[in-house]
Amino acid sequence: MAKRRKKTGSRHGLQAVTLCISTAMVLILLGLVVFSVLTARNLSTYVKQNIVVTLMLQDDMTSGEAKQFCSKLKQRPYICRLDYISKEQALREGIKTLGADPREFADTNPFLSSIEITLNADYANTDSLQIISRELKSYSKVSEVKYQKDLIDSVNANIAKISIVLLTIALLLTIVSFSLINNTIRLSVYARRFSIHTMKLVGASWGFIRAPFVRRYMLLGLLAAIIACIALGGAIYILYMYEPDILEVLTWQVLAITAGTVVFFGLFITALCSTISVNKFLKMKAGDLYKI
Repeated sequence: MAKRRKKTGSRHGLQAVTLCISTAMVLILLGLVVFSVLTARNLSTYVKQNIVVTLMLQDDMTSGEAKQFCSKLKQRPYICRLDYISKEQALREGIKTLGADPREFADTNPFLSSIEITLNADYANTDSLQIISRELKSYSKVSEVKYQKDLIDSVNANIAKISIVLLTIALLLTIVSFSLINNTIRLSVYARRFSIHTMKLVGASWGFIRAPFVRRYMLLGLLAAIIACIALGGAIYILYMYEPDILEVLTWQVLAITAGTVVFFGLFITALCSTISVNKFLKMKAGDLYKI
């Protein structure tokens, strides 16, 4: 009898380990998808906020007028950052780039003063930039407005495609993870179907019978989530060691949301699957238990 109990306990322990490992692997994949989606969103914002719109100013615009114009522009809601480049500064940068002083060939400074603007991410799209460009050109002292239209179109198109692909993968992975975890839990509950029926015969309520199963599998789900978070943390650290610039788009909010999603799904899926599995056997009659 003791040997039989030992064998049963060993089997249940093996089932718990199998469930924990399989759930952790699914949660790692799910966490990677969530992390990729959030990082892609931050990367999109980072790229958009580094797209420069250049305003070329007319030659007769003085430094005082330019500074007043910059102060006026800073009040616009689409401005993230603004840098004024004077004719003298443009000349110094030109000499450094060309390796020669253009004034040797001409009597005057050929460079114009300019203003470099980086936009808030919400305005860094083609439609908004067309409206902003028309507004900026309406100022009398602005001779030209330049920005990389092809780059903006490419960034927006690629981010949209990546987001759709990642969200589709996340949806499919959620369905697959539910199916895998549900099958594993159902097999584990199946081994104790007669114990469930016995408790039902002695008058135990469905909630009383179901509670220990749900608690047990939620604890296993929490353990699997912790293992998944540790594995994801290790992978992110390795990524940081390989590419330190990842910190430009990797924030604590991304890490918190990823970890929270992993823990939530670890608890939610195991609780839901165990409830469904136990309810299935609670609804069965004694004769049906021998037929499955």
